[in-house]
Amino acid sequence: MTDNVQQILADIVTSTDTAILTTVSADGSLHSRPLAVLQKEFDGSVYFLVQHPTEKTAEIAENRGVNVSFSSKKGYLSLAGTASIGADPALIDELWTASAQAWFPEGREDPTISVITVEGESAEYWALTEPGVFAFVKATKAILTGGTPDIGENDTVRL
Repeated sequence: MTDNVQQILADIVTSTDTAILTTVSADGSLHSRPLAVLQKEFDGSVYFLVQHPTEKTAEIAENRGVNVSFSSKKGYLSLAGTASIGADPALIDELWTASAQAWFPEGREDPTISVITVEGESAEYWALTEPGVFAFVKATKAILTGGTPDIGENDTVRL
């Protein structure tokens, strides 16, 4: 993966407020949930503060294969990877924000705080390379001419 692609993925992750984590239920069905994106950098892994135990952490314990999707003004990212659950105090401190307080009744010392770590294995991304107004103009032109707008970059990469 090139440095340029790494930067594109990082821009999408860090400009997203909420990601969708998809786990596999015991019966094999997919279960998707929103989680707050708290990290300020992206190196191929993503981290989420969660309560443990919960249904999502039980599903991860049974099947570590997950998908995380991100959508922002920078583009869209679908990250496939392997999840784990931990309680590293330093990582919790790094991710902790004032808004996290709402989810953990006992604050930073809440014993249910855990971190879901998703180690990315592959990613498909659609990066917007045109500013919003230019993308709109190109999309409108494509509609009128029957073409396809070229407003971004799409690729699948191994991490």
